[in-house]
Amino acid sequence: MSSPSKRREMDLMKLMMSDYKVEMVNDGMQEFFVEFKGPNESIYQGGVWKIRVELPDAYPYKSPSIGFINKIYHPNVDEMSGSVCLDVINQTWSPMFDLVNVFEVFLPQLLLYPNPSDPLNGEAAALMMRDRPAYEQKVKEYCEKYAKPEDAGITPEDKSSDEELSEEEDDSGDEAILGNPDP
Repeated sequence: MSSPSKRREMDLMKLMMSDYKVEMVNDGMQEFFVEFKGPNESIYQGGVWKIRVELPDAYPYKSPSIGFINKIYHPNVDEMSGSVCLDVINQTWSPMFDLVNVFEVFLPQLLLYPNPSDPLNGEAAALMMRDRPAYEQKVKEYCEKYAKPEDAGITPEDKSSDEELSEEEDDSGDEAILGNPDP
């Protein structure tokens, strides 16, 4: 079982090196969150989602479990649970794929090319097929309401903000000490 765990570590490091913000749930490297941005030039552009990733023990031979934490309006994403209906991830996964593929190819393709004939969100699928402009408007409303950077809330960014605040507090104390001898 050392090979799957090494592959898990390697894929996770590759994902982190690809400029994705990753937040580990625990030390086990099996469950984590990734900040995912909507594809450019799409109705999801500007949206930021927190994606939950769970790697099974048999990863990479078994596909990761992927879900949106903050809401997204999409025919192939369950609005309540955030579960993703994505054929490549769920049925045709191959050990040749890695986590970077999920975030650079599979999820962007899902958002760019929804499949309303295989829905997890029946309302979104029906609206998309019946009234495309109304569907696109609702997607944009969800992006504005639920997919702002602060809605994704990846913790490492918050920690750095806290560190910056404490540094500012320390700096202001240092400035007072350093500033006194100058006048």
